[in-house]
Amino acid sequence: MEISDNQTTLCPSARPEMVDSVVFGVIAGTVTEPIVTYLKQSIPITNELLALASPVTPTEIFRTAAPCASKGCQYFDGRDCRLAMQIVDKLSAVVEQLPPCSIRRNCRWWQQEGQAACMRCPQVITDNYNPSKSMHEAATPQASLSE
Repeated sequence: MEISDNQTTLCPSARPEMVDSVVFGVIAGTVTEPIVTYLKQSIPITNELLALASPVTPTEIFRTAAPCASKGCQYFDGRDCRLAMQIVDKLSAVVEQLPPCSIRRNCRWWQQEGQAACMRCPQVITDNYNPSKSMHEAATPQASLSE
């Protein structure tokens, strides 16, 4: 089966239950300083793969991507992903070189914000129960409306 990340703009912060979602990274590091380890090739999400996350949620250990929901997403403003904008605006880079990433070519964050998004991406955890103040601000949809 051909994975859609070869043809479609992908959200790198998608929920694993979204249609055509893939795992492109595994969370490593610590609770206070998590970091994404990128897979050489994205893996389609299956129930068996999700079960490997137990007893935590899959989004605590996997970074997943899926086709961008665009107007169906709380971060999409009709043209751009506000989450990508806020991550670049509010977070510091955590790597000095572009990390290897199997979805970059089709990634909305890369297409929209370029290298700046990629340099911050390794610190993004979809379900982060201990976010820094700046991470919380970057991930809050209302923050994009207060300009």
